Parts: sequence; C-alpha cells; structure tokens
Amino acid sequence: MNITVVGSGYVGLVCGAGFSEMGNHVICIDSDKNKIDLLNNGSIPIFEPGLQEVIKHNLSLGSLKFTTDLKAGLDRSNLCFIAVGTPQGEDGRADLSNVLDVAKSIGRLVEKDLYVINKSTVPIGTAALVKQTIYNELRLRNKDLKIEVISNPEFLREGAALTDFLRPDRVVIGSDSDEAIAVMKQLYARFTIRNNNLIIMDIKSAEMTKYAANALLATKISFMNEIANICERVKADVNLVRLGVGSDSRIGYSYIYPGCGYGGSCFPKDVQALVHTAKEHGYNPILIESVEIVNQNQKLVLVDKVTKRFENQISNLTLGIWGLSFKPETDDMREAPSVLIINELTKLGATFKVYDPKSSPIAKKYYLKDNLSIEYHTSKYDALKDVDALLLITEWKEFSSPDFEEMKKLMKQPIIFDGRNQYNKNLMHGFGFEYFQIGV
Repeated sequence: MNITVVGSGYVGLVCGAGFSEMGNHVICIDSDKNKIDLLNNGSIPIFEPGLQEVIKHNLSLGSLKFTTDLKAGLDRSNLCFIAVGTPQGEDGRADLSNVLDVAKSIGRLVEKDLYVINKSTVPIGTAALVKQTIYNELRLRNKDLKIEVISNPEFLREGAALTDFLRPDRVVIGSDSDEAIAVMKQLYARFTIRNNNLIIMDIKSAEMTKYAANALLATKISFMNEIANICERVKADVNLVRLGVGSDSRIGYSYIYPGCGYGGSCFPKDVQALVHTAKEHGYNPILIESVEIVNQNQKLVLVDKVTKRFENQISNLTLGIWGLSFKPETDDMREAPSVLIINELTKLGATFKVYDPKSSPIAKKYYLKDNLSIEYHTSKYDALKDVDALLLITEWKEFSSPDFEEMKKLMKQPIIFDGRNQYNKNLMHGFGFEYFQIGV
C-alpha cells in the first residue's frame, strides 16, 4: 500500500518505519526541514532501540521517504495517518491544534478519495471534528471527494516501540464504514496473522480505549505507590507485598513496581485529559483524578527521604544522580520525576553530579537548562566522586549490578536513596551502605 504519515515525531517515525518494513511504500511528512534533512541522512532525533537501523534499511530500499511536501504524499497515497503531537493545555485538555491544522491542510490539498487515520492520542469525538474540518475545506474548493476518518490508537511502549508495532498484542480499529474496515484489515494482515488480534469497534469506543488503557496502567502504578507508602508506615516490605499481589493472575506483575512516580508523554497527559472529558460531560472522576494526585506526591518521596536523613541540612550536599529519563531505554524527559526531584533539592541548596546513558544532552538543553547546580558526567562512576549520597531515579540496566566496593570508595558517604528498589537491602547493608528504598 501507499501510505502517508503526517508527523515525524515518536509515533510517526515508528509507524513509518514499521509500515515500510512490512513492504509498504511510506512517505513521512514533517514541517521541520532540519528534522527531515536529518532523517533523510539516516539519523533520528530520538533514541528508540532498533528504530534507526530499520529507517536506514528502508531508506536504502526506497520504501521510506521523508519530506516537508504534504501534497506529494497525498497525491501518491490512499491512506494518510495523522501522528502529530497533542500536548496538554493549561486546563488539562488535549491541544488539538496540530491535528486540526493537518486536517485543514488535507482538505486544501487532497485531489482524490482518501482514508484519514487518527494515530495521535485524541479526545473522544476528534474523528468527527477532523472529518468536519476536511469537508469544510473541500466545500471551499468545490471538491466532491469521499473522505473516511478512522481511529487507530497506538499502544507503543517507549523503549520497545518498534517491537510493539511489528508484533502488537492488539490492533484497535474504530470505524463505521465496512469499506474502511476492509482496507485496515488488509493493511494490518501481516501484523496480526499469528494471533488474530485485530479488534473492530465504533470510532468513539476506539478513541476511549486509548485513554482507558493508559488510565488503568497509571492507576496500577499509583495504587502500588500508595501501598508502598503505607508499607513504610506499618513497617512492611512492599517488595514482598508486590510478589504476593502480582502472583494473582487477575492482577499480574506488570505496572505494580513501586517507585518515585510515572512520567512520559502518555500517562500524565492522558489521565488529565480523561479527567477533563469526564467533567466536561458532568461526571466527577474521583478515582482517576486521585491517580494523578498520588503520582505528583510520589515524585517528592525521594526529596522527603533525603531531607529527613540529613535533618534538613541540604545546602552543602553534593548528590549523585543515576538516571534522568522517565523510564529506561528511552531519552524521553517529559514529566520525568528526575526534573522535579532535582529542582526541589536545588531550592534547598544541593548540587549534583548526574549520569544518564541517553538523556543528559536533552536534560541540559531543555528540561534542566536553567539549573546551574548540575555537573553532567559520561560515566556512572564519575558521577559518584565525593558525593554525599546517590539517588537512583531511573532503572537503566547498567545500574542493576554495579561494583559496590568501587562505589563506596568513590563516595564521600556510602548512602543510597533507591527510587526504583533495584537492590537487596541485606546485600547493601553487608557492603556497608545506608540504603533507603520506596515502601520499606
């Protein structure tokens, strides 16, 4: 099939690479010429395992192209995916300006019948709004074309996005058109042939499915973090509680690891957007709203532990930081707990030696650019020299089995605040560390 993907960010790049890898001809569109030049040279602006190699391969085959020319893509394609960002507005609702700008451009440029597929995470009712926007532009041009708008939400995990796309656990298609459904079934046939996991539903249900899935996963995280906080107060061990809870097949072990809060581009934004949608329709979603409140409070747990251990004497401390990204295997810093933790401790006078395998340049340029108390390092051990304590914030694999004897030699004080419960407390005490976990 000939496919256009509008938006060459995280979702758009994965979709473009994945569809071209399956033999389709894909044109990816972006308004940022510098990004397009970068992509056409085989480089990518994000870190996602395996993605750059697949893009380079399909560029060389000619099955994947990048351009700023939307008309060229529409002239060639009969399917157009919208995969632009929907950032969170100040009131919590999703900002649809990028999506609607694309819809207007499609209406102004399209010359033939077209299937338009919403891949961006959008509120319920957006497909109808996109269709209306396109048809408004077509009427201004006196064009009589058939445009079908389809909802096809993405369920990609950062750090495993390409695998998730090529071998999805489900593909959700929202459409009321038998013809559009048949086309989407054909498109995804290679992706779903092994487990027949393509799910067809109406458009609004498909849009709701994306928000419901992320809200439920976020709820599991916040629930377990709340249990962790209770465990500390009653002197229970949340690591053992997690084992007992996760062994229930109805619950499972996914997303019940306690820690210092969730972040990223999906959970915070989508939970708040769902809250806003509910209130807009006259319902007060108490549980879902509380999920976000628990998460924001959880990001301050490590700050509280540090201030209590040092009896509020923070101004002369140098703290080592391991991990900046909101999760391992990505350089994404959006809503990362590290930003709030570092900024709050900076206010109290701390300075920092920081290491992250991928995120340091992004943190330095965007998220922590105004923080002059941070010294960035290219080695996890360099970030420990003469520090008063280590804060482990992101559970990258290389932090799993470090040389504890070497760490103890480098640190001014052998104190670890583990925001992801990576280590065994008895082992750490055996090495002579003061060791603080979440929920223990």
